[in-house]
Amino acid sequence: MSQTEARKTLKDAPVMWRRINSIGIILDCNSTYAENLGYAKSEILGKSIFEHISKESWESMNESLKLWFETGKVTDRKITFKRQDGSTFPGLLQATSIYDENNNLLGSNTVIFDLTQMNYEKIKEYEKFFREAKNRLNEIKEKEYDILDENSKSEYDGLKKMFDMLLQINLSEL
Repeated sequence: MSQTEARKTLKDAPVMWRRINSIGIILDCNSTYAENLGYAKSEILGKSIFEHISKESWESMNESLKLWFETGKVTDRKITFKRQDGSTFPGLLQATSIYDENNNLLGSNTVIFDLTQMNYEKIKEYEKFFREAKNRLNEIKEKEYDILDENSKSEYDGLKKMFDMLLQINLSEL
């Protein structure tokens, strides 16, 4: 899957990010997601989102998927994630939908915060990253958006929506 300029903002981002299709299969993720789960990226792509959560979180993840289908987003969903080595960590999931030019659901952009890592320094790092990413997306909108193909526009629009949502979160309250 080729990377648009918009998606490149997430490549080495400090937050865990993944993109799934409409049935919960992981289409892409960043290095932070792969490293925190202890996998190579190639071992993650094509897998179900349920492979990276504890069995105790399956019901919550199913509820999350239902909410996502109904509303187009999920905020502040606590899920216990499972690493390749079997260890777990509490995560907070935030997801926004990606639609095609005909408003058909393609999938979601999902950011996961590892709640064990949420301290003042990490929060400041996230907030700075979200602002910089939004600025980068604004540059893309001004300079390139009109010449993008429909898939790239859908990608851009989905990421813009995700960063707008993330900038509204008070990370100190997580």
